[in-house]
Amino acid sequence: MAIYESEHTKFMREWLAKHPQEIDEQRKGRALWWDKPQDVVSQARLDQSKVPVKAYYYDINH
Repeated sequence: MAIYESEHTKFMREWLAKHPQEIDEQRKGRALWWDKPQDVVSQARLDQSKVPVKAYYYDINH
């Protein structure tokens, strides 16, 4: 454990200890916004369709 713990971290740790049902809500929110299933075929198609960007976008000579 770290030597320093911020006031916010202490508050959240105590609050979650008093409200354990919120841990499930956190997991649901994370699954909704962040934990998405990965599709390898679609990702490969997106990677292949990328167009290279010039080093200097406004250079008309290259």
